Amino acid sequence: MTFFLRKSAMNARNVNRFRKVYTLVNIESHRSYSLKTKTIKISIVGVPFKLSSFHTSCPANTTVAFKLSDIGEGIREVVIKEWFVKVGDKVQQYDNICEVQSDKAAVTITSRYDGVVKRLYYEVDQTALVGNTLVDIEVENAEDEVADVTSDSTAESSPTTLTKISTNQRAKVLTTPAVRRIAAQFDVDLSAVKASGRNGRVLKEDVLSHLNINAEKSNEVPDMSVVTAASIPMIPAYIETEIMLEDRTVPISGFTRAMVKSMTEAMKIPHFGLSDEYEVTKLVESREMLKTIAQEKGIRLTYLPIILKAASLGLSKFPILNSSLDSSCEHLTYKASHNIGVAMDTPNGLVVPVIKNVQNKTILEIARELNILQKKGSNGQLGLSDLSGGTFTISNIGIIGGTYTKPVILPPQVAIGALGKIQVLPRFTSNGDVAKTHVLTVSWSADHRVIDGVTMARFSNYMKGYLENPLTLILDL
Repeated sequence: MTFFLRKSAMNARNVNRFRKVYTLVNIESHRSYSLKTKTIKISIVGVPFKLSSFHTSCPANTTVAFKLSDIGEGIREVVIKEWFVKVGDKVQQYDNICEVQSDKAAVTITSRYDGVVKRLYYEVDQTALVGNTLVDIEVENAEDEVADVTSDSTAESSPTTLTKISTNQRAKVLTTPAVRRIAAQFDVDLSAVKASGRNGRVLKEDVLSHLNINAEKSNEVPDMSVVTAASIPMIPAYIETEIMLEDRTVPISGFTRAMVKSMTEAMKIPHFGLSDEYEVTKLVESREMLKTIAQEKGIRLTYLPIILKAASLGLSKFPILNSSLDSSCEHLTYKASHNIGVAMDTPNGLVVPVIKNVQNKTILEIARELNILQKKGSNGQLGLSDLSGGTFTISNIGIIGGTYTKPVILPPQVAIGALGKIQVLPRFTSNGDVAKTHVLTVSWSADHRVIDGVTMARFSNYMKGYLENPLTLILDL
């Protein structure tokens, strides 16, 4: 009998200990909720104890700080370029909050919460650091309902049952900003699109399937040569000239700051320069013929895609030009992919978007991708993926003007080229006659620590052979 009473007391203590642990876990899980406790008296083999259960009530809305998270590529600060919301606006998950400009690209920040904007911490053109708060959002919490814990009064009763929490959520469309842009472009109601993604997320393929088009058509660049005329009333034009009456100091930010950093590092590199002239009369004739074929496929073909393909073939012949040198100058990495950057003038300044895997692309595929990058650059929509990963760079200064230049290498790359203006000049033929010739001036710079002048000259001559006789490209494609 004594043993039985001792065993019963021990069971009661274990049950009490379980009750305390259970209570602690529930308090921790519902810390932000107000708790209502009611007591249930249960008897186990004659030993009474109390078991508490919980009922949650709907909490008040809470304000959360929406912080600028790390957007990669070593970016530590950004400049606020545009706010898409204002104080008092309601936002949902994945809604655009603002557009920021880093020293590498423009990035659109989207919301991670549903709620109401309560405060904007920065004005346009102010600098925000990664980890700092961008906005305060009052979060709209859903009502949770938890059933009481019940138990029978005898030792043979069934275990306590806890009803699962049910959450009433507001209906919304889950998708990404890129998919929302496609939907806006084709005037599609995302709520009418059948979602196939995880948790009901609308994917790009869902929108394209809804429109009955393929992915390639969604990325088509409009033919800028076709313009629809509209009747516009003629008004006199006036030119406004800003006259600066006093000095003005402005902060260095965005792409200008990127240029300061990259060029400061670049000038630590001992540059070797080489310039040459290519007689590209046959290239001009070939391009005129191919341009019509490309236009039929909706592609604008310039000289640059052909030059980029010739450069890629040259990099295959001289792979050291497609390498990178580490900061300690102890290791040289030969890059398998020919990711060629193309310097481009945009409203935001000079940027270098990258055409990746040129060695695997045809000339028309390079031209199509170049068209897309040029359109993105004009609209200020170039992202980090468009601007990163370059292994070699070509700058086309000829579209602005000029012949020879001294291009500056973009670390950790080891070489860069600059194209001048194609000029029509008199030149002597092999028979001694003077003929009208199209001449392209080209300037090269290389890191003299790892590349000697002979290698750079041979690479230039290799490209020269392709561009002066473009039909030879067919043999190596």
